[in-house]
Amino acid sequence: MKQHQLKIHNTLSREKETFEPINPPFVGMYVCGPTVYGDAHLGHARPAVTFDTVNRYLSHLGYRVRYVRNITDVGHLQGDADEGEDKIAKKAKLEQLEPMEVAQQYTDTYHRDMELLNTLKPNIEPRATGHIPEQIALVQAILDEGLAYEVNGSVYFDVLKYNEREQYGKLSGRILDELVSGTRDLDGQGEKRNPVDFALWKNAAPEHLMKWESPWGIGFPGWHLECTAMSSKYLGKQFDIHGGGMDLMFPHHECEIAQGNACNHQDPAKYWMHNNMITINGQKMGKSLGNFITLQELFTGNHKLLEQAYSPMTIRYFILTAHYRSTLDFSNDALKAAQKGYKKIINGLRIAKSLAYNPDESVQPDAEQIKQLENSITYAYRAMDDDFNTAQAIGHLFNILKKINSLYTGQLHAAQFGKEMFDKMIQTYVVFVEKILGLKEEKSDNQDALLDLLLKMYTDAKTARNYAKVDEIRAGLKNIGIVVKDMKEKIDWAYEE
Repeated sequence: MKQHQLKIHNTLSREKETFEPINPPFVGMYVCGPTVYGDAHLGHARPAVTFDTVNRYLSHLGYRVRYVRNITDVGHLQGDADEGEDKIAKKAKLEQLEPMEVAQQYTDTYHRDMELLNTLKPNIEPRATGHIPEQIALVQAILDEGLAYEVNGSVYFDVLKYNEREQYGKLSGRILDELVSGTRDLDGQGEKRNPVDFALWKNAAPEHLMKWESPWGIGFPGWHLECTAMSSKYLGKQFDIHGGGMDLMFPHHECEIAQGNACNHQDPAKYWMHNNMITINGQKMGKSLGNFITLQELFTGNHKLLEQAYSPMTIRYFILTAHYRSTLDFSNDALKAAQKGYKKIINGLRIAKSLAYNPDESVQPDAEQIKQLENSITYAYRAMDDDFNTAQAIGHLFNILKKINSLYTGQLHAAQFGKEMFDKMIQTYVVFVEKILGLKEEKSDNQDALLDLLLKMYTDAKTARNYAKVDEIRAGLKNIGIVVKDMKEKIDWAYEE
């Protein structure tokens, strides 16, 4: 860890800061997970891959990460506001199911898609409904601080009174006076002292499906409250990193900061990280625009905007080719380019694992080659240390891959690097691809055995000068994305790029 000076762009300070954990080598990281009322889509994929990579890299540096990602299964109302129907309850009514059936169904499909994207499971994955007592206790603590008030069985956070002690809006840069002047007194919000106040606990109407007893009557928790309750329970009153999409910065994360300061007298997280948004062919994704694409639709190609299916690893690779704080536009051209890049990386992985160091006293170490390799390795790590810049890291990884491919084709000899640098090159490439970037080879069951058999048939046909059969096998493999490589010393295969 001492060799790396990791810098993280902190949304709170709007600057890159040197990462200094509160209690090294332990790192606490909380990331807002999905509201489980529908299938996972592209908007879920980006934060999942982003913070999985953060988790992977921190672990690679030697930190002991406790990664907490919640499941929202109550309290998230339509429009992300304090009025309207619960998103899960609404889905339950439409499908004539219990709300928990809906939550379980889409939690399961979310897990399925996250596994396909090769994201590591969080250490703890708490659900909002499993932490109602903790949320009630938080509401009471904020009331005791004089920063909330109860009206008709609902409890609201008093933003104006809080702002007398702390700055509301410091994360998002919102100015409270402008928020107040720009907010109309909407229907159903008349019981609030001020429209900018937000619900900590909502009184439940008789027809409301998801409700619990509380000191203020039967109701349910506000959306923002659950993350404060669960993060503080599992990571403490202040932890290292809070992550999520940029769309959560306001009001969700802003309200979390207010709640944390109100009851714990400190910001909940030291570093706030936000991934940027995605677009589809230059447009914001939305059901009304007809460009809403689920992950399963991407994986199967079953959507009118898709020209083909794109594998989970292609999607993961594509997400990693942009810095997490930049926008990312999904288009067929961009995804096809990502598919090609991913296959190059994985072909390199196969080759790297197959190479062995062969000493040759007639070959001298090449100082220039060694220097180029050392620089590529240094720059790859330097990119990751610079706010997890996977895009730049991948560029340097391709420079390492050029050396690996040249060794494979015989243009370079392992002895030109010496055993120490040769081993370092192979190890760095494999670790970056598999452990840090989380990419893996996608292959079907028995693929290796089948390819070995076909290559033997190809070799036998070539030896027998049966060129019709040679062409038939080559064409058949090409149809399934496999290229036969005729080399001086052997016949091999690679994924078509």
